[in-house]
Amino acid sequence: MSLVAAELERQGISTVVIQLLRLATEKVRPPRALAVPFKHGYPLDSPNEPVKQCAVLKAALAILEDENLKPPAIVGYEAG
Repeated sequence: MSLVAAELERQGISTVVIQLLRLATEKVRPPRALAVPFKHGYPLDSPNEPVKQCAVLKAALAILEDENLKPPAIVGYEAG
């Protein structure tokens, strides 16, 4: 997804990816990424936990709104 995000950014579409593997994210360097600490296969945290999942999505969208972050930017997710 990081490579797709980079191409979309070149076309003028802002993106943020949610990544489980921070080391891979650091190598590929997408324009904006939220590195999450969840089990592989669960980028939005536990299934059937809409409050937790919504928090992850809000954190990802906040990256898009942060004018101080310059691509490439990797932000670690911290559950609140």
